[in-house]
Amino acid sequence: MKHRWYRSLGMLFVVTAFTGCAVQPTQTGSASAIPAVAQAANAPVAFGSAAPLPAGHDQSLANAQPIDDGTPDVSDFKQVGRASWYGRHFVGRKTASGERYDMNAMTAAHKTLPLASYVRVTNTSNHKSVVVKINDRGPYVRGRVIDLSYAAAKLLGLAHAGTARVQIEGLSQEEARAERAEVLASNAGKDAGN
Repeated sequence: MKHRWYRSLGMLFVVTAFTGCAVQPTQTGSASAIPAVAQAANAPVAFGSAAPLPAGHDQSLANAQPIDDGTPDVSDFKQVGRASWYGRHFVGRKTASGERYDMNAMTAAHKTLPLASYVRVTNTSNHKSVVVKINDRGPYVRGRVIDLSYAAAKLLGLAHAGTARVQIEGLSQEEARAERAEVLASNAGKDAGN
């Protein structure tokens, strides 16, 4: 009898701890919570940045952290499953990599992929895809394979639904660099047009 009570209390704690994983944050003001560069491209954004830039600031990746030789090659990794996202409740908390969680950065949590690796996540229902950096561990809900940042979930079209079936493809260091260069080139073209 006593063991059942402790087990029930433990399950209640686990459910309570993860209720923020699929809760859509509320927006205040007229500015979007996702940087303009993230809205316009399906590639890595904010490579570990701590916070979104102030409105009106040049939001390019020119000062992003470089993809160095320490980036793990996970190009042979493929997985299909359910994705969810985590948002405002976790902002500022330390991730498994030691970085602070930023819901506007293109990051994700995975149970087994090496930290600092990059993967392409594709929503199988609408074929939208993004590239994210693995900087945390999770998800800890049965049946889910990856927890995305709010920015990544929004670009994939799953922020409102909370979850979606996705395909995950690992990237090599060179592929991650190429994705970053594509975003930089795309942003440079937009800046030249303004």
